[in-house]
Amino acid sequence: MSIGPDAAHKTWSKHTRRGEWMIWGGWFSLAVVFVLSWQVMNERTIWAFVEDAPRQGADLLSRSWPPRWDYLGNLWQPLWDTLNMATLGTLLGTAMAVPLAFLAARNTSPSLLFLRPVALFIIVASRSINSLIWALLLVAIIGPGILSGIIAIALRSIGFVGKLLYESIEEIDETQVEAVRATGAGQLQLIDYAIVPQVLPAFVGMTIFRWDINIRESTILGLVGAGGIGLQLQGSLNTLAWSQVSVIFAVILLTVIVAEWVSSKVRRAII
Repeated sequence: MSIGPDAAHKTWSKHTRRGEWMIWGGWFSLAVVFVLSWQVMNERTIWAFVEDAPRQGADLLSRSWPPRWDYLGNLWQPLWDTLNMATLGTLLGTAMAVPLAFLAARNTSPSLLFLRPVALFIIVASRSINSLIWALLLVAIIGPGILSGIIAIALRSIGFVGKLLYESIEEIDETQVEAVRATGAGQLQLIDYAIVPQVLPAFVGMTIFRWDINIRESTILGLVGAGGIGLQLQGSLNTLAWSQVSVIFAVILLTVIVAEWVSSKVRRAII
């Protein structure tokens, strides 16, 4: 195996005294954080329940088997609602994320002092709040149902798509923008002919990826009343119908696998 000239002339030097102290200080801080975290967990954990967990888990599995497969007929409509929730929420969130991304990108924002910070704040706020919390708030405001779930998914998707898109816009090849600008194109024409073609493949990929994530998230929004198959799951849990719960878990697992396969195929065909 040959060694390149850079590797041959590379010399190794010992850490300085200050560097060694910083390394040891970092490891010591990590050990302190671990000990403190363990103490907090130990104080707030009832270890008798932990010791009994294997027996309780085995008992729960015995109640869940065999699955009640005749309950499948009650799941098709909630499953369809879940898919619609994820799809419509993704489309709505993406539609709102696109203008925010162009406002947040440094090379396309018309106002770096006002509009860009506002757009970045909206993107960060969307990413900071989980879709389940959005759904909980919306159910209290709008009422239970699939509409609350759609809006919750949309509000969560804004931050994801907006962040990835504005970062892609900032990383474009500026030479193509300068070439189009040299033809006398205006700002909208620059976006249409120089920026959009560069970010379009990544944008489609991130949108499909977000849809795949939203399929997973929409399955549990029914736990707070936002509709979908999660509502059936909540009802079965409340009535301790564990054989129905196992069927619902199987349907959710199969749905996620199919969504993962579809998104992977579409992204591979486009990107």
